[in-house]
Amino acid sequence: MVEEEFDVYIEDEEGNVVMDETVKSLENGFIDLWLPRDKTYQTTITHDGKTVESELSTFENDDTCITTMQFM
Repeated sequence: MVEEEFDVYIEDEEGNVVMDETVKSLENGFIDLWLPRDKTYQTTITHDGKTVESELSTFENDDTCITTMQFM
């Protein structure tokens, strides 16, 4: 999904909104998200009426590239 717009909503574990923006995917189809370390986040991404929700975390041994989210 190259250069498509996605609505991205991210909250940290305290319920603080970290991101609530529309972002455009890059030429490689990825979205770059930079999140503070050592936290857990609830993430919702919406595109074309479809939504995916996932928990992401940024601790030392966590993945830095997530490619498994699928829209329902």
